[in-house]
Order: sequence, then C-alpha cells, then structure tokens
Amino acid sequence: MTLKKTSPKILFLIVSSSIVFLMLYGVLLYYIDKTERAAYHNSVELFESKINELLLLESKPILTALKNDTNWDEFVDFIATRNQTWYDETISNELEIYGADYLGVYDKNKNFITRTPTPVIKTIDFIPKRAMAVLDKKRVAKFYLKIPEGVVEVTGATIHPSDDPLKVKTKPFGYFFAVRLINQKFIKNLEKITTSKITFLKSDENKAEQRHIVSTVYSLENSRGKLIGKLLFERKFDVYFENTIRILYIIIAVFIVYLVVSIYYTQKLVYRPLYLVRRALQRGSLSAIAELKKTSGEFSYIGKLFEENNNQKIALIKAKIKAEEGDLLKASFLANLSHEIRTPMNAINGFTELILNTELNDAERIEYLNVIQKNGQNLVSIIDDLIEMSKIDANQVAPNFTEINLESCIEELYETIKVTIPKKKRLKFKLHKSKIPAAYNIITDEIKLKQVIINLLTNAIKYTEEGMVNFKYDIDEENNCIHFTIQDTGSGIDEEHHKHVFDRFKRVENDQSIAVGGLGLGLSISKAYIEILGGTISLDSKVGEGSTFYFSVPLKYAKKEAIVVKPIRENEIVKSDNKVILIAEDDNINFLLFQKMMKDKGFEIIRAVNGLEAVDICVNNSNIDLVLMDIKMPVMNGFEAIERIRPLRPHLHIIAQTAYSSSEDKAKIEKAGFDDYITKPLNRERLFELINKY
Repeated sequence: MTLKKTSPKILFLIVSSSIVFLMLYGVLLYYIDKTERAAYHNSVELFESKINELLLLESKPILTALKNDTNWDEFVDFIATRNQTWYDETISNELEIYGADYLGVYDKNKNFITRTPTPVIKTIDFIPKRAMAVLDKKRVAKFYLKIPEGVVEVTGATIHPSDDPLKVKTKPFGYFFAVRLINQKFIKNLEKITTSKITFLKSDENKAEQRHIVSTVYSLENSRGKLIGKLLFERKFDVYFENTIRILYIIIAVFIVYLVVSIYYTQKLVYRPLYLVRRALQRGSLSAIAELKKTSGEFSYIGKLFEENNNQKIALIKAKIKAEEGDLLKASFLANLSHEIRTPMNAINGFTELILNTELNDAERIEYLNVIQKNGQNLVSIIDDLIEMSKIDANQVAPNFTEINLESCIEELYETIKVTIPKKKRLKFKLHKSKIPAAYNIITDEIKLKQVIINLLTNAIKYTEEGMVNFKYDIDEENNCIHFTIQDTGSGIDEEHHKHVFDRFKRVENDQSIAVGGLGLGLSISKAYIEILGGTISLDSKVGEGSTFYFSVPLKYAKKEAIVVKPIRENEIVKSDNKVILIAEDDNINFLLFQKMMKDKGFEIIRAVNGLEAVDICVNNSNIDLVLMDIKMPVMNGFEAIERIRPLRPHLHIIAQTAYSSSEDKAKIEKAGFDDYITKPLNRERLFELINKY
C-alpha cells in the first residue's frame, strides 16, 4: 500500500512557533529570575546585617551599665555583708536604667541572694548554676531561658573589685543578672527599632519563604547553646521590573498569534486524527476507526490496521473468556464425573465380587446380574454422553438429513417414553398434537431430533414426582418452523441458574439433582443438536412451579427402563448380638451391596437415607458401634452430619464412604473428623478390615 506524505508545513509551523516562544520566554524568564534572585538575596543579607546591628545597639546600654555595676567595690562588699538597705538604695533603683523586668544577685557559690522584680516576672530564683559556670569563663554573657512566665533574655556578668576592670585579676565574688521578658511590649519595641514585623517561633517551627518578603531569623539560645525559640523578622520586598513586564506582554501577544494559527492547522491535520486514534485505542470505537480510514495518508492506513486489530482482539477476548470458563467448569465437571462413574462401578464390582466369592441360589444370582446389567447400561450412557460432548466440541458432529413422517415419529416417542415412567410417580403424561398437521413428510436429522425430545422429556419426568408433563408441537408454515414445548410441574430451576442451564460442564446442585444423579450434559447436548439443525431453544422456569422448555427447528417438506431393585425398608434392622452398624446411604443399590457383603457376619445393620436421619439415629441410639457415612447425600451431606454428631458422640467411630478419591478430598475427610474412609467401588476386604479395626 502506497502511503501519502503529510505536508511538512504543519510540522514546521508548530516547531518554529514553539521554538520562538520558548526562546523568547526562556530569555525573559532567565533575566527576571536572575535579577530578582540577586535582588532578593542582597536584600536578605542586608536585612540580616541591619537586624544584627540594631539588636547589638539595642542591648549595648544594658551591657555598659552591667559592666559598671559589676566592677564596684561596694557591690563586692554587699556580697559579703548582704546589706539589703544598700542594695535597695542603689541597685534596685537602677531597674529603669536597665530597662529590665528583673534584677538578680548571686554569691560566688552561685546561691541566690536577692532580686528586684517587676509584676511581669514573679519567679524568684530561675538562673541555673550552669549559666553561672559559663560566666566564670566569659565574665559577661547574654543568653535566653524559658521560665513559667515565658522566654526571657538574660544578660549577666561576674562581680569584681574596681581595680579589676577587665575581670581577669580576681575570681568572681558573685554574679549579677538583668532579665527582660520577651513579651508583646518587648516585641513592639524591637519592631519599632528594626521597622519590621516580628513573630516569635518555637524551636521546631519554621515559616516558608515568601516571594515578596525578606526575612531573617534570630536564634534564642540558652547558656549551653541549645535553641529554645526564634524571632522571625520580616519586611516587605518591593522590587518591580517594569521593562521586563512590557517584554513579557509582547511575547505573550506574539505567542497567542502563533498559537491560534498552530491550533487551527493542528486541529485540522493532526489533532482530529490523533483523537480518533485515542478513541480507537481506549474504547475500540468502530465509528472512530471508520472516520480514521477516511482521512488521508498514514492515518488512513492506521485506521485499517485498527480495524484488523480490533477484529483480532474481539476474537481473542472471546476465546480467552471461553477458555477460562471452560477450565473452571471442567474442574467442577470432573469432580461430579468421578462420583457419577464410581456409583455404578461400585454396584458392578461389588455384586460381581459377591457372585464370585459367595454361594448364591439362582434367584439371588439373577437379581445381582440384573443390577450389574442396569448399572453397566448407566455407565455406558455416561460414557456415550462424554464421547458425544467431545465430538461436539471438536466440531465432528454433522447433521444427517433424511425424510421422516413427523406425526409417526412423535407418536412413537410418546408411547416409548410413556411406558418408562415409574408407576410410583403420580403424574400425567400428555401429548398435544399440532392443530395443523404436516402436509408432507419433513426433512431433518431424525436421530438428533429424537435425542433432543428424549432428553427434555426424561428430564421433565425425572424431576417431577407428581402433577403433569405436557408434550406439545405446532406446525408454523408461515415462518417455516416446527415449535416444540415440554412443560412440567416439577421442582423448577432458580432464575439465577437460567443463563447457565445449557452450559457445558455446569449442573444445578440441589437435593433433587443429587438424588437423580447424572452429569448434566443432556441439556448441553440438546442445545448443540438444535443449533446443528438450525433451530433455537429457550427456558421458562420458577422454583416450585415447574419448567417449560421451548425449541424450534426449521420446517422443510419433501427409551430406557428404570433399574428395578428389591425394595428395602428404611431403618431395616438385621438383628444380631454383635456390632451395631449404622449405614448412611441414600442409594438403594449401594445399601443392598452393604447388606449382602455383611450378610454372613452377623452384624446388626441400621440404615439412614440422608445425613439428617443419620444424626437423629446417632443421637437417639446409644448402641451404635460404627457409622459408615456416605459423603454425598440429599437433605444433609456427610460433612454436615459429622459436624453435628461429633460434639454429642465424640468417641463414636465414623468411617466415610465416598466416590471422591483425590488427595484434596482425602485431606478434607480427615480434617472433618472421620476416623477413616473407604472409596467406591467398595472393596470387601478393605471394608471388613476397617470394621474389625474399629
């Protein structure tokens, strides 16, 4: 495919306008930033220097007065004599000279002597001895302290005779301190002196730098140099760059012109196609792909690629979803398959072993052989369903269209299925023929059509204990269809399962489905057959009211007898003086096999047909020595049953009998509290080994 080149003018316009703008703006920004930063830093340094000078100047009178008073012989004598009158007449009167809020005197041993306070400082003695130790070295020092009234500025000096003005000849005779409280009055005075705004900050508190304000921080440290607070000095930074602003306006105006032109051409030749590309990428929009294909040059080619990719993606997503669902469904299906195959195999192997290893009369032998035959037929039916499902999955099933008489075919099916309905079921099975009979024979796949009808009718009969099953068909010549309806008054299907009822490897699990057995492939095979014939199938069902299946096939002109098992009375007891064994088994054949295996052992056998009945018998019959508990039973399964029995009969031996044989199932059985387990098909030697063991 030949690709047209897009005009380089659009690219040149966008690149050139962007470069011009970036260059001009960059130069301007660099100039403004450099100039403003330099001005700002110079202002900060100058401001910081001025603040330090003003603070030093402000504290100089206090230092001068302090040095004069602390080189005074009479002050030295006061330390020794502690003449309070002298102190009150001289030092106390100097409180205003110092501009202080507190004056304090300490002797050479750093013990408090006297003070001159003001109302703002009520604490008597707060100068730490370590601060006086600092004065021993420095002679004169200023530091800050935190007292109950707040943070104070302390200026102190050692006391010496007048002949030692430098305070180096003699040791300190005492210590004298002038203290000022850093309160609102103190801060207002400093603000007036420094012409700045002052804010007191905690030691761990910081304030962000502001563009139009210069600031400096004066640290308030104690005698050991530890920070106890800060004074933030701030002043407005008024610097204007009028020429730069004018240049900026010019650049912005030029850029706007360029931007308008660029947007126009970009929108027309670049942005719209890119927007369509984004929609195609994000949402797979078919309309965006179609519009993109209509553009010129590379974007048209990209649109065609998107269309191909979108089709491939949809196919891959469908395949992925189908594969993931298939994996999950197959895992569930295989677990159910194991149970459904092992159940007839249990009967086949068990009764075969009885025939081979026990003496039987003719009637018993025939009965056992009939059981083996029926279970063999069930097993073959299961295998047939599996093979047919595999063929359908592999697309190896094709219709074999032949000419048939529809009425004769339906009548034959009806009569065949009617005789297979167990007499114990109180239900009416009715056939409703089409009001308009077929004018001629029809062309369809007779075998597949019959199989669909048989599957749906047998399901309806299987899940309906009493009521009716209606089978109806109608010829619709107007739409060239044959409509079939199978309606029952059985248990019904919950609405949440409707969308999965035809899915492969899925089966609605409930007490009735457990009781009737099966893999649940019948409906999946039926749906596949109907689709092969070119028809459709649907469902309408409510729990407790029954189900109705509808299916249609194109109109083109041109069963099994249930296993009969000798009925066994529930809670049937074979009296014996030996062990009493409870067998919890819902399947008559499996229970019969247990009976026959234990016939000559003299055990007293009690049967429970579900888990709930097993719990009741264990609770009410203390003579039970051993329980053989089936895992999968209606009403209550084996796991739920043992969970109720164990707290009441903790020492009762319970053996699980199950068709599940995977390592995970065995671990689950052990965790549930079973003493042991035996798998189906039953092994006679293993059974008696476990009975003898427990």
